[in-house]
Amino acid sequence: MGESARRVAALGECMIELVRRPDGTFTMGFGGDTLNTAVYMARLGVATDYVTALGDDGNSDAMVATWEAEGVGTGHVLRVPNRVPGLYMIETDDSGERRFLYWRDSAPARDLFVLPDSPALVADLESYDLLYMSGISLAIWGERGREVLFPMLDRLRARGGRVAFDTNWRPRLWPDRETAQRAYDAMLRRTDIALPGVEDLRGLYGDADADSAMARVRGAGVTEIVLKLEKPGCIVSAPGVEETVPSEKVAKVVDTTAAGDSFSAGYLSARLKGLGPVEAARSAHRIAAVVIQHRGAVIPRDAMASVLDG
Repeated sequence: MGESARRVAALGECMIELVRRPDGTFTMGFGGDTLNTAVYMARLGVATDYVTALGDDGNSDAMVATWEAEGVGTGHVLRVPNRVPGLYMIETDDSGERRFLYWRDSAPARDLFVLPDSPALVADLESYDLLYMSGISLAIWGERGREVLFPMLDRLRARGGRVAFDTNWRPRLWPDRETAQRAYDAMLRRTDIALPGVEDLRGLYGDADADSAMARVRGAGVTEIVLKLEKPGCIVSAPGVEETVPSEKVAKVVDTTAAGDSFSAGYLSARLKGLGPVEAARSAHRIAAVVIQHRGAVIPRDAMASVLDG
């Protein structure tokens, strides 16, 4: 993949994040699957823009300031008057597994592709070298948004740009399974680097195991696949490569929030720096292993010292 991919963007939604602490109190932050990936990519030395829509409130201002402090580009954050971001709450059990509660139905990110400024945004995104999005992104944009998204991706790929997609299946975000399947089918046909999960594809399509999940993604024409397994690890499939890559061992899992998001960041960052798919997967596992030993979606930067460049 190499350093030739100079313009990189992640597309999706960031929400206000409330995390319940063991003593019952809450701390507030900001998170969302593709935003988490953008932050971790920026920390790993890959200049990444975040593409979303926010309101004109103080929390939206704080989000933008936080992203800029992380080195994430905010030039394509659309602002919508009299709107506020969505909100989610994380509750984590003793084993580190988490439960999410959402308040996001009127979030401006849902309207990203149908706002007055959207045509100019779309025109510029077509010039990017790599766009990254997730199944959550697909869901929140709805049919109207996807009608804009898919032709834009076709134009981007026609001129040599690439698309990366994390399946991130959330059934509650979709009106029905058939609508979701059509959207995922269309998205996979436009994907160059897929980061699916076995559990995602079983939930969405009923695929029984890793072999059937891999066959489905290959059948859509995706040439580079990193299939996340139910047991820790992944299978990397790319031209001339087919290898199972085990995950890093962790003494204690504290919080699995953003494990997949940081994995995607690690993988894509490594590929953009010229590493091969298998080495990129190993790097991704190292990043995720650090993240799950801390609470919250975006962990403190100093907690990542062992995996950051320099």
